Amino acid sequence: MTFKTLDDLTDIAGKRVLVRVDLNVPVKDGVVTDATRIERVAPTIHELSEKGAKVILLAHFGRPKGEPVADMSLKTIAPAVEDILDQRVHFAADCVGDKAANAIAEMNDGDVLLLENTRFHKGEEKNEPDFVKALAANGDIYVNDAFSAAHRAHASTEGLAHHLPAYAGRTMQAELEALEKGLGQPKRPVVAIVGGAKVSTKIDLLQNLVKKVDALVIGGGMANTFIAAKGVNVGKSLCEHDLADTAKAIIAAAADAGCAIVLPEDGVVAREFKAGADNEVVDVDAIPADAMMLDVGPKSIAAVNDWISKAETLVWNGPLGAFEIAPFDKATVAVAKHAAACTRQGSLVSVAGGGDTVAALNHAEVTDDFSYVSTAGGAFLEWMEGKPLPGVDILKQQN
Repeated sequence: MTFKTLDDLTDIAGKRVLVRVDLNVPVKDGVVTDATRIERVAPTIHELSEKGAKVILLAHFGRPKGEPVADMSLKTIAPAVEDILDQRVHFAADCVGDKAANAIAEMNDGDVLLLENTRFHKGEEKNEPDFVKALAANGDIYVNDAFSAAHRAHASTEGLAHHLPAYAGRTMQAELEALEKGLGQPKRPVVAIVGGAKVSTKIDLLQNLVKKVDALVIGGGMANTFIAAKGVNVGKSLCEHDLADTAKAIIAAAADAGCAIVLPEDGVVAREFKAGADNEVVDVDAIPADAMMLDVGPKSIAAVNDWISKAETLVWNGPLGAFEIAPFDKATVAVAKHAAACTRQGSLVSVAGGGDTVAALNHAEVTDDFSYVSTAGGAFLEWMEGKPLPGVDILKQQN
């Protein structure tokens, strides 16, 4: 372990513990519609509270751009946090200054206090030294449990660790341990599935993965770009024809690294993109000029599942088809269920992440069967791209 965790924290009764959490959850009409991120940080909050710490929560909500915005106040989120924790959550109308200090002074051991949106101050995203010091003045210990914000060097995600003893919360710890198993020190063979609409959004990801995995499965709309780069007509399928050279370069880099590129052999094509649209299965070199490929076909599913069966580790980001609309969800669901079965059998470590991926696994009803499913979004993608994560790197330096 290259970072300190809550296991390294002792005698914290009465200590002010600043805990960076991710409460940037979807809200509609003032009600939280998906509390997954709150549920993920609950174990850390409970553990610190039960040990008698004064638990002070730091978080952002939305993009207020350094100014107070009423509908981005964390006061909206506080009731949902209370419900999930099943304990009182106090609220302070600022994260620094007198309002924060007075609320903290009134805390009893074990209390939980939520401070106002850190992004109401310009110093948060700029990681300004004076703002960092103002935040640090409110605590004795810093715990980062927000991996999803760790790709940003903000005051509450990176700056605080320069001023206070820093530790990883339970969610951060679980995430980092899972990612280490995924690409850091994985058991081989390693298979990566990368899907989604466009190659242009995942060039860095693909270039990094071909150097680290044994097989790279490319699905979704981006597969069409690779197929077209080989001179195949993909009809009206979503395709970035201008990235043909990029696709060829990635294929060449994979060959040099000994990484197999797994592209669709067949696909499900339709003339219109809507639920229940008339469709047919064709080989990828027989896509009609007036049709578009919206999912991979049965031969492709079998090929991907064969790779998963041989693998020891699977890393997944992005669906194989337009899973949001039936019947174009079949491939993603079939492969997800196979990966889940291999994981349950103990033959596979499966790590997945990214918004569409989480939604797809939820749709396939296999999320709980994967070894780890990250809700981090951008941070998960940047980790897969091999980029440094400031909020993680500073925790490792503190050890």
